[in-house]
Amino acid sequence: MTHLPAEAYAIIEGRHSDPFHYLGPHKENDRTVVRAFLPDAVKVEAVDDHGATTTLERVHQSGLFVGALANGSTKYQLRAKFGDHVVDLEDPYRFPPLLTDFDLYLLGEGTDQRIYDKLGAHPRVIDGIAGVAFVVLAPNAKRVSVVGDFNFWDSRRHPMRVRGVGYWELFVPGAIAGNHYKFDIIGPHGQVPLKSDPFAFSAEVRPSTASIVLDETKVPRPRAAPDGINALGKPMSIYEVHLGSWRRKGANEWLSYRDLAETLPKYAKDLGFTHVEFLPVNEHPFDGSWGYQPTGMYAPTSRFGSPEDFAALIDACHAEGLAVLLDWVPGHFPDDPHGLGQFDGTALYEHANPLQGRHMDWGTLIYNYGRTEIVNFLVSNALFWMDRYNIDGLRVDAVASMLYLDYSRAEGAWIPNKYGGRENIEAIEFLRRFNREVFGKFPNATTAAEESTSWPQVSRPVEFGGLGFGYKWNMGWMHDTLNYISKDPIYRKYQHNDILFGLQYAFSENFILPLSHDEVVHGKRSILGRMPGDDWQRFANLRAYYSFMYGHPGKKLMFMGCEFAQEREWNHDHSLDWHLLEQEKHAGIHSLIRDLNTLYRDTPALHELDCDPAGFEWMVTDDANNNVFAWIRKGNTPRAQCLVVVNFSPNVYRDYRVRVPFTGKWREALNSDAAHYGGGNVGNSGEVTATGLVPELSLTLPPLAAIFLVPEA
Repeated sequence: MTHLPAEAYAIIEGRHSDPFHYLGPHKENDRTVVRAFLPDAVKVEAVDDHGATTTLERVHQSGLFVGALANGSTKYQLRAKFGDHVVDLEDPYRFPPLLTDFDLYLLGEGTDQRIYDKLGAHPRVIDGIAGVAFVVLAPNAKRVSVVGDFNFWDSRRHPMRVRGVGYWELFVPGAIAGNHYKFDIIGPHGQVPLKSDPFAFSAEVRPSTASIVLDETKVPRPRAAPDGINALGKPMSIYEVHLGSWRRKGANEWLSYRDLAETLPKYAKDLGFTHVEFLPVNEHPFDGSWGYQPTGMYAPTSRFGSPEDFAALIDACHAEGLAVLLDWVPGHFPDDPHGLGQFDGTALYEHANPLQGRHMDWGTLIYNYGRTEIVNFLVSNALFWMDRYNIDGLRVDAVASMLYLDYSRAEGAWIPNKYGGRENIEAIEFLRRFNREVFGKFPNATTAAEESTSWPQVSRPVEFGGLGFGYKWNMGWMHDTLNYISKDPIYRKYQHNDILFGLQYAFSENFILPLSHDEVVHGKRSILGRMPGDDWQRFANLRAYYSFMYGHPGKKLMFMGCEFAQEREWNHDHSLDWHLLEQEKHAGIHSLIRDLNTLYRDTPALHELDCDPAGFEWMVTDDANNNVFAWIRKGNTPRAQCLVVVNFSPNVYRDYRVRVPFTGKWREALNSDAAHYGGGNVGNSGEVTATGLVPELSLTLPPLAAIFLVPEA
């Protein structure tokens, strides 16, 4: 064997940090010397673009071959013999760099918001040769190799070159869409567990964890949702769905994205919802996290099918006129060995200090929002879903945990910001940038914050000091009103302020009123399960509460199953209890939701000024003893008004007087006590007339019910 330099042994042993320095073609004394490392090959020839063949010398028994091309060309193929088989293959180390200097500049300053076009795995044709371009960020790695179906998962075969401040790249000729792959990394302290690609567009079904090469050109972009569907003045009624448990088939099997595309959009449209919101669809290893602990931020979960199948579901929703919102989790990620944690052998995506980098409640890791590359990773991910899949908005999970450095931490167990405060300055700037980029590039999209504290101006523009979200979930409304409605009516007069208090801040943000998945799990019972009284009262209470929600200022969100009064708590491992719709009392709730959505959508007063104090006026606030509330909702025109009266007592009140702005006939547009919904049919015979110098209605208020009245034109 020829005496070999040290870097040859680095190649052979799979630890070379710059394989292009040694492998591939190199000019030496007017010759083109080719070095190729092909483990298990017994003979290798180089065939140049003129057809001349050079036999390369085997200089090490492991499979290292060296030789000079006959005519000095740098374009060639390798012809390798493995046992009795001869294979023609391209040498990855003869191809030019993948990232340009301008790419590296933008990546370095964090201003390339389409980095998913550069990083990850992309089928490409370079110099007429088809293959896959792999790029990954690992700035503290000593060596990175891509391993997969195309190289027997052998880390010695495809070590990558490092560019810029730690972007490793390699074009692998012959690799194709559908190949499984990971990154094999040697970090500062030694070998790192095989890592999935942070930019993988597809992944294996858990418990397998490999990334899958996707040809993005084969994924059709779904059609767009109707223009303006997210606007403040438009109705927004959101059906929140966990795809794995909405319905199941056969032996408790998931519906696929294609199955869901055939049923879910039509169902949601039939019930009058304007939006569907999916619990996180990003790839995640544990079903019980419901997607809130993602490992593949760029990959729709493979549980239900391929990216093409996911695109078909979005397209089907848009075809029915429904907007699609996704839950998005930029606040934390799990520490599974194949994931982002200690990605290059150091704390790359997360903070190194556990007082900043680990959520104690959830056992997860926290993104380092002070690092340019990580902010770019997250902002680009938000834009990716809107760009590639025409998603209409993102609901950002657990925003409070991002805003506060001391979130759920004991005294002394957190690190103050540079001013000594508890605000996470880097996270605040990240959220502002995220919202600026989303609304700047996708003006028809929206964002919503699940923010459970009184942080100011969450849904106000960044230029005015806000965080820039389109909407904020009204967690206070949810907790206060559920507390009120869960009390026996005889005690509700003591909780009267639970209803009134929400209107003191109802227009401080652009609010969504959520009855979300979090309210029907972990021993909280279903929404129906919180209702007091006998069976009739429970369902009447529920009808009144839902009607109160639709009459209240703010957009609406309802978790699946609530629309037909699911009795038991939600269980992500099983389908909803669809058989309940065979019972009249559950079917009545179902019909009520359809009619409430129709009323909300078709009545301008109930949605045009949802987020404006000019759209609301109290009529009755002081009748705690009778558990009655009344208010007027207003639209953009003077007669666009709707009177909402809610009786949260089991008593019928006759000749109940409520002041209104107009004399004349007021039509009873909806009565939640209608027999059609399972009620007793107590009401106002369809209309009532307002009379007097100060116009007043004499109403019959049904028990545990709400009525909506609109002035006749």
